[in-house]
Amino acid sequence: MELLKIDCLGKPLRLEGSLAGWQQLYWGDDLVSVIQASPDNEGLKSHTFELATQVAPHAAPRAENLEDDKPTEGIVTTTIKITLETDLQWQPFVIDYRLLKNDDVITSGQRTTKDIERQTPTVPVAEKRQFSVVGLASLGFKLLKSAKVIKALLAGASVAAYSWLFSFQFALALIACLVFHEYGHIRAMKYFGMKTKGIYLIPFMGGLALSDEKINTRWQDVVISIMGPTFGLLMSLASLLAYWITGNIFFAGLATFNALLNLFNLLPILPLDGGHILKSISFSMNSIMGLVACILGAAAGVYISYSLGLALLGFLLLIGSAEIVFEWKTRHQSHLLPLDRYGQIFSAVWYLLTVGALIGIIWYFAASGDQMLALPLEILKS
Repeated sequence: MELLKIDCLGKPLRLEGSLAGWQQLYWGDDLVSVIQASPDNEGLKSHTFELATQVAPHAAPRAENLEDDKPTEGIVTTTIKITLETDLQWQPFVIDYRLLKNDDVITSGQRTTKDIERQTPTVPVAEKRQFSVVGLASLGFKLLKSAKVIKALLAGASVAAYSWLFSFQFALALIACLVFHEYGHIRAMKYFGMKTKGIYLIPFMGGLALSDEKINTRWQDVVISIMGPTFGLLMSLASLLAYWITGNIFFAGLATFNALLNLFNLLPILPLDGGHILKSISFSMNSIMGLVACILGAAAGVYISYSLGLALLGFLLLIGSAEIVFEWKTRHQSHLLPLDRYGQIFSAVWYLLTVGALIGIIWYFAASGDQMLALPLEILKS
């Protein structure tokens, strides 16, 4: 990941690093210093490299016995030593730095998680490729994604598809649930200063919130992922309140089926929202105790699910958690800044409370005695 980017003698000086301990320093596009991976991935580090510069010296004194009055001129090559000193802490992320030129400090400063969240990392220049059908199709897809007419066509196709499966009224309600869910993702992206491309409804597959920019931290991944189900929970709570006030069964159905939709999105299976959330939490745990805590948490979730008779939920939780545990060894290769301990706890509590609230809404309406309102709970028990 890009840890630091500052100006150095007219060119950007960029420091890349990872939790594995390796660091690479670039001056412009040139790699000038490398620190290999090691268990000592924090603390004081120093990168030093030399730059050769050519300068014209002052005119030499004119000799009296020379006929030519022009001063003697030449080019002198000098060497400049550049040193970047850093003091790095990963959790919570803080990096203090000093840039020296021949032992004189040019600049110094500090970067934190907030700076990493707001940065736009340098993207290597892609090599030009020859014409291909795949490349043309990719370009066409990018153009289609930016066209507003495509959003309208996909929305119309979704309404038609869901109306064919259920009814027109139910299709509109389902579309509203999907849009509100995806709007939660959009709001989170905008909070982090990311440019968004809007919401795309995909028939039979749900919705998709798109952005042209990439995330830089695990915290961004958690917030963007969980804000969709959080907005979904708010919609279910609003529908529950409307049902209490009006007694209209439509609001009851909207509340419970929307809760089921968002609960499935929180399953710990990639690319669902829950998969991103639990992966970010578990991959931010760097010790074996962190992995053990993740396994115990997953086991407790599976046990509770089966104890409550939610067989499907327990099975999917087991599969998703196993997938995340198997990938845990690759966490150091990620370009995303990990969560600190507070971020891990806060994210886990936020996730569990959201899951619990959604299950509570489903359970509440299942106890009403209405066969249709009990369907979401029956699905979870299947």
